[in-house]
Amino acid sequence: MNSLLSFILVLGVLIFVHEFGHFLFAKIFGVRVLKFSLGFGNKLIGRKWGDTEYLISAFPLGGYVKMFGEQQGEEVSEEDKTISFSHKPVWQRFGIVFGGPLFNLLFAVLLFFAIFSIAGLPEPVDNTLVGQVSPGSAAEKAGLQINDVILSIDGQETTSWIQVSEMIKNSGGQEVELVINRDGTRMKIKAVPVMEKIKNLFGEDVGERYLLGITRSDEVDYRAVGIVESAKAAFIQTWNLIYLTIMGIVKIVQRVIPATELGGPIRIAEIAGQQLEAGWMNLLYFMGLLSVNLGILNLLPIPVLDGGHLVFLSVEAIRRKPLSDRVMEISQKAGIALLGSLMLFVFYNDILRVVQRWMGS
Repeated sequence: MNSLLSFILVLGVLIFVHEFGHFLFAKIFGVRVLKFSLGFGNKLIGRKWGDTEYLISAFPLGGYVKMFGEQQGEEVSEEDKTISFSHKPVWQRFGIVFGGPLFNLLFAVLLFFAIFSIAGLPEPVDNTLVGQVSPGSAAEKAGLQINDVILSIDGQETTSWIQVSEMIKNSGGQEVELVINRDGTRMKIKAVPVMEKIKNLFGEDVGERYLLGITRSDEVDYRAVGIVESAKAAFIQTWNLIYLTIMGIVKIVQRVIPATELGGPIRIAEIAGQQLEAGWMNLLYFMGLLSVNLGILNLLPIPVLDGGHLVFLSVEAIRRKPLSDRVMEISQKAGIALLGSLMLFVFYNDILRVVQRWMGS
């Protein structure tokens, strides 16, 4: 139930923010908005205020803003051209289309700003607490365990994880003696570091060094900060996530990250439920991460997505005339087919993960 509720909350908010970006820019540029819908398909709830009908529709994985004069071949009278989307200058139509992804990115900044203002800035605790022991590693064979505190290596006191890492790295593969604190008891453990490949965040080999197969604890402290520092950190965090999202897409295309890692609605619901159980701050952070992903993915140059429309508008600005209806129609069909295939694939991945988990339990 937590997964379902948090999924509806997260996705509903992010879709609203995205569509509100389109809606607001359309209003700013004087375009009449006919419909503002959360979801696709049949209308579940609807109410009309002014020129706009506000809807909640049956299929929740998306939303749309329908504007007057945006359909190809739609007849627009001379007096209505001032409120027609297709009769606005290219730069205004570009702004309306770009407004959705832009609002997702700005919303992420707002979420991170709220988190940092309330909870403070997270900073890693620099200690020698073991956070993870890799299965089959030299550390596991030697008897090291999670939550062991490394007090010294070969008689030299260790007070930071950097010291631990450097001493193991410079061991030359010779046996090292670790003095640890395990639940208040001092113990001596001998282990032999092994030369292993180092991988980056995307799983690529970036070198090799001597390792024991342990990683530091992910404990963090929160430092209270003011509004200015919170805002600065929020922009930096959003920018870092934008970079990681773009690089993640590149690595999938390069097949560095396997396509099986892609997740869909079921995976999002699972993670959202886990984050809600961990606390509201975790859920808000996840929402910020997802908002960045949604913003960047919508900017991909695929017809049907905002990025595809932006490409068409850019071409129109260069050519000083729009692409033909035939080209637009073929492009839209190709985009729908591509997105449909992608959705089926991520649903397959989600279901396969659930089945594998069930079979393994």
